[in-house]
Amino acid sequence: MLAVKSMDVRDNFKEWCNKVIGGETLVVSRPKNENVVIVSEKEYNEMAKAKRNEEYLKKLDQSFAQLEQGEVIHKSLEELRAMIDE
Repeated sequence: MLAVKSMDVRDNFKEWCNKVIGGETLVVSRPKNENVVIVSEKEYNEMAKAKRNEEYLKKLDQSFAQLEQGEVIHKSLEELRAMIDE
């Protein structure tokens, strides 16, 4: 992880972008500690996917817990088909 001042990024933007594309994470320090982090699109997509997977796994855990506690609804195939027609 690299840390730089915002003025350095402004002056050498292409160089810093190349480093980020090369796998580095860039922390850009700003006044009042309002820093930003620059990552490659590939890394961002991986983080977003991991977050979605985590949310999905939490929902699965909740569903299994409800199942174990008997909090389920039983529907026959006919009842489900009737719901589609409604």
